[in-house]
Amino acid sequence: MGSAGSTTAVDNDRIRITTWTFEVEGANTGHHVHEHDYIVVPVTGGTFTITDADGGTQAMTQLAGVPYLGTAGTAHDVVANAPAVFVEIELK
Repeated sequence: MGSAGSTTAVDNDRIRITTWTFEVEGANTGHHVHEHDYIVVPVTGGTFTITDADGGTQAMTQLAGVPYLGTAGTAHDVVANAPAVFVEIELK
């Protein structure tokens, strides 16, 4: 498991809402596979390094308040390059 903090506010048969908090540079989610399509809503914005299942990396920038979509089956680890917070909404 990663070092980023997570708090789940809602988890029912239709939706799961989790707030991810990266308190320090290098905090990460840990490698995981998304079971459902999801929406990410950045709270603070920030930059991240994404490591995919094959070990490849890419840089990602989140803009505060600008949501984006993710798809079921995505496998990755998300590492913050500075403190950051985002909300993840999974559609079951």
